[in-house]
Amino acid sequence: MSTFTGFLRSSSDERLGALLARRPDLASPSPGNVTSLAVRATGRASLERALASVDAVVLQVLEAAVVLDGATSTRLQDAVAGGPHDEVARAVDDALALALLYPDTDASDDHAAGTAASAAGGARLRVAPGLGDLLDAHPAGLAVEVAGPPEPVTLPSDDEPLAAPARAVLDALMWGPPVGLAPAPGSTAGDAVALLVARGLLVRGSGRHVLLPASVALALRGGRTHREVAAPPDLTGSPLRAPATVAAESASAGERCARLVARLLRAWEHEPPGVLRAGGLAVRELRRTAQLLEVDEGEAAFVVELAFAAGLLAQDDDEPATFVPTVELDSWRGLDLPTRWVALASAWLATTRTPWLVGSRDERGSLIAALDPELSRPWAPRLRAAVLGVLARVPGRAPSAHEVVGALGWATPRSVPPLTAVESVLTEAARVGVLGAGALSEAGRALLPRAPGPATGAATGTERTIAAHDPDAAAEAFAQGLSPEVGDLLLQGDLTGIVPGRPSPELEALIDRAATVESRGGAITVRFTPDSVRRALDEGLTADDLLDTLASFGRGPVPQGLEYLVRDAARRHGRLRAGAASSYLRADDPALLAGLAEDPRLAELGLLQLAPTVLAAQASTHEVVEALRAHGLAPVAETPDGQVLHLERTVRRARRRGSRRAFAPVASRQVDTAALVRRLRASDEPGDARRPASRSGTSDEQVTSDAQVTSDAHTRAAAGDDATLVGPTSSAADATGTATTGSSARSWAGSGTADPVDALALLREAAAERANVWVELVGPTGRPERRLLRPLRVEGGRLRAADPVRESELTVAVHRIGAVERADEPVDQAADQDQEDM
Repeated sequence: MSTFTGFLRSSSDERLGALLARRPDLASPSPGNVTSLAVRATGRASLERALASVDAVVLQVLEAAVVLDGATSTRLQDAVAGGPHDEVARAVDDALALALLYPDTDASDDHAAGTAASAAGGARLRVAPGLGDLLDAHPAGLAVEVAGPPEPVTLPSDDEPLAAPARAVLDALMWGPPVGLAPAPGSTAGDAVALLVARGLLVRGSGRHVLLPASVALALRGGRTHREVAAPPDLTGSPLRAPATVAAESASAGERCARLVARLLRAWEHEPPGVLRAGGLAVRELRRTAQLLEVDEGEAAFVVELAFAAGLLAQDDDEPATFVPTVELDSWRGLDLPTRWVALASAWLATTRTPWLVGSRDERGSLIAALDPELSRPWAPRLRAAVLGVLARVPGRAPSAHEVVGALGWATPRSVPPLTAVESVLTEAARVGVLGAGALSEAGRALLPRAPGPATGAATGTERTIAAHDPDAAAEAFAQGLSPEVGDLLLQGDLTGIVPGRPSPELEALIDRAATVESRGGAITVRFTPDSVRRALDEGLTADDLLDTLASFGRGPVPQGLEYLVRDAARRHGRLRAGAASSYLRADDPALLAGLAEDPRLAELGLLQLAPTVLAAQASTHEVVEALRAHGLAPVAETPDGQVLHLERTVRRARRRGSRRAFAPVASRQVDTAALVRRLRASDEPGDARRPASRSGTSDEQVTSDAQVTSDAHTRAAAGDDATLVGPTSSAADATGTATTGSSARSWAGSGTADPVDALALLREAAAERANVWVELVGPTGRPERRLLRPLRVEGGRLRAADPVRESELTVAVHRIGAVERADEPVDQAADQDQEDM
């Protein structure tokens, strides 16, 4: 019987490289040799990752391989599909490529083990060591641990009294679960169960439970392990959206998202919110932000988190700390709309932040705040990619969240996300503009790191080639969905204006400075108010400048009512003037200053009346002007010679942590698999068979010599240290320093090994093959003992094994194992040898 390590060693370089590419955890850190690679590939964590990535058909193939314990590809297709089947054949090839299956061929075969050709040629396929423990207790609904009758299954004949109820019992257990509760004795069903137990068709379990052996169930199923081949759900019944509708809806949502982010950062650069002691944004600040953006709190949290993920928002180093825009905001503002959207959408796809959890409670019952440091989840990018990958396979379709979960249940049955998480991802994708009308847009498709084509014909009837992550193509596709820019502002006599389309950047800037948006849609309705006009005047515009700008965008003269509004606001603007005393206030009309010095709301300014028309202040000119404007007055600053001085508002910036650009997609660590395979081959040269393996798993670090490791093994064992894996122990000294004799002093040759990595691989292979091995155990005193064991499980640094000689089980720390050798001699001879050694 060939071993899993032999399968990897005899695989071609191309196949090993493909394995390392599909299972990247095997390549990081780099394994020291092929044996180290085999140990890592059969570890529980690595196998769990591999199983989490396979689809339902591959899982069915693996279950059938566990049940049949060494079957050819043809037999697996018969068991799963009832005959040749393309999907099952594809699943077998995938399982071989992932090293979840390996062919039981001799390592000396001329052809490379593990190829699809060898599998099709009749090689018996076995599951990787340890994989069977990760599948269900009853794979494919079969009780593989229960022995069935040695002779062919004989069902009760029709002329027997209990034939019908007996067959009803078998039918109930045939497709699983194979465990049932026996009815009370004396009843018809109870007598039928007793008949089946007597004939060996059922086996008594604990209590009143009975089990249907796998051999009986397979006979009843006609040799099938599954009813049918798992098929992905048909999403062609989902609503079909027109491409123009998808593009328009996606562009509209993306434009709105970029506008909300810009509006948030424009507000926070002047008045940044504080940071909670535990990190994050206070609930009242989030509520205030929602009112500012005119959205609900859930969408406000999403906008805040998106700005943070894109690197446009960060926590500063002041005391107390606040959230302020980063220095990258200015460069982002200078980009055109499609490029700004690509930056935001790329950041959303790559971020580990989970905005939908804001407002929920953690496991301690604490409320999760926006920008909370604990809001990161490493699986979030994979979830987004998986959900959008389902939509990418059905272009133009808008499946529901339930349909997406069903598709993911077929694609990754071992890691199906909850419905609430899928709904949240779809909602966020629609908010950011990756989706349009529920379907994946072409711009969103271009941003996917790798958007797969249709897995089967059940999803779509045609293949579709989708490019990898291409920001330029995404920006171009997004721009095509945008409506044309307009520079017209239709001014109305009721102090309103209408923009018949998407405003140009210049018109959008005017609206932000001098008007208030009342509604957005196909057209934008704005209103001019005294406050909005005063805002433009505060930024340095004069009445003539503002009226000229409005006339340049209007299709006719400025309405008289709007002109009166602007002139009146300009006439009252600047009637109060501030200067330094630290600063002062003066006015031609004493009534304007009356009561300001006594106003408790302005007490922090330290106002003192020097004359009926002059007030002195202890605060700076900037603080005085801002405070009076906040209370509805309209002061301006002036220079010592009386000229109007337009004060610049304070703009806050923070330097973003790290040097990565805000909107650059997260790049995973790339491994040169070809170079790694060459290093593995070099480490497995015949002259290097006894080379010690690296304990850290890297190819650069080497362990010490066998003699030093042996000494370390005895020292640690004597000290009772169970935390570290130690090296070989081919000979030992007892507590008095005398070398031990007997079988433990033999040199380990042939199939034996004293290398810790080789020993671990041999133990796992023996557990998978249910084979006996000779194990040299180092006791607490450092004295080695050689025992014949049958490994049951190697997990968590512990070996659980059965002792066939002493008829007992034991669990031992792996680091107490000095050496391992395959036991080729029968168990009874091993028992005699064990007695001689004793």
